[in-house]
Amino acid sequence: MTTTVAPRGAGVLEIAEIVPVTEAEGPGRRFALWVQGCPLRCPGCCNPEMLPLDRGKSVSVDELLLEIGVWKRLHDIEGITLLGGEPFAQAAGLAVVARMVREQGLTVMTFSGYTLEELEQMFDPAVDELLRHTDVLVDGPYLRQQPETRRRWIGSANQRVHFLSDRYRADDPCWQLPNSLEIRLRGNELSVNGFPAPKAGRMWTRLRPMPGWRS
Repeated sequence: MTTTVAPRGAGVLEIAEIVPVTEAEGPGRRFALWVQGCPLRCPGCCNPEMLPLDRGKSVSVDELLLEIGVWKRLHDIEGITLLGGEPFAQAAGLAVVARMVREQGLTVMTFSGYTLEELEQMFDPAVDELLRHTDVLVDGPYLRQQPETRRRWIGSANQRVHFLSDRYRADDPCWQLPNSLEIRLRGNELSVNGFPAPKAGRMWTRLRPMPGWRS
């Protein structure tokens, strides 16, 4: 068994939510990670509770890599998906995560409210590093007045899919399948992730029951 450990100084990430095994957030079975915090303020944002930086959970890169390794062994996940929030607002730590999971044979899909051109023009080594270790980038702000109704895993029509490595191809049939929604009940807590309807956009939400509710 191989243990993946991040290099010293890899840092701490602010995490909003993790779904360790999902088929609703990219190709195959994936470990989905929503980061906390976003400097953008897209009207109609699907996850407004993830905009403030100070409402998440602090998780070290080492902890996260160990958790990903566990789910890879248990459920043979194909890759990880980075969402948010804005992943490139925490590019330094996520670049380490992306590089190290790819060394383990996993793929990386990243969603960003920035365009690829905007990311490249930041001239930020951490941003460049995360791009280098991303296989599929979905870029551009979410525009609620332009809902995407045909392409899978895309929130609005302006957003683009960039295949940054040869791990996936645009003509793969997986991109043409319908979107899906996943609902999980853990104790007395219901969570939902995926794409609930053609006009609803991408979402992650947690629904808490009323007091006295029993599962």
